[in-house]
Amino acid sequence: MPNKITIRKACADARKGMKPSVQAGEFIREEMHMLNAGASSHVRSWQQAIAVGLSEARRAGIQQDSKKK
Repeated sequence: MPNKITIRKACADARKGMKPSVQAGEFIREEMHMLNAGASSHVRSWQQAIAVGLSEARRAGIQQDSKKK
């Protein structure tokens, strides 16, 4: 569950008109910070931190572009 501060930062980025990838970066940054601190038991690598951060951003309502095929 993302912090309220992270959600506020992402909403501020949205108000500024920044891209969704920048908004989702706040969630990824939080996961990586938890990984470095050792507080995150469900993330073991950087790739997992990115995946979890993106999924939390999607749950928070940030629309990401789908992968191009």
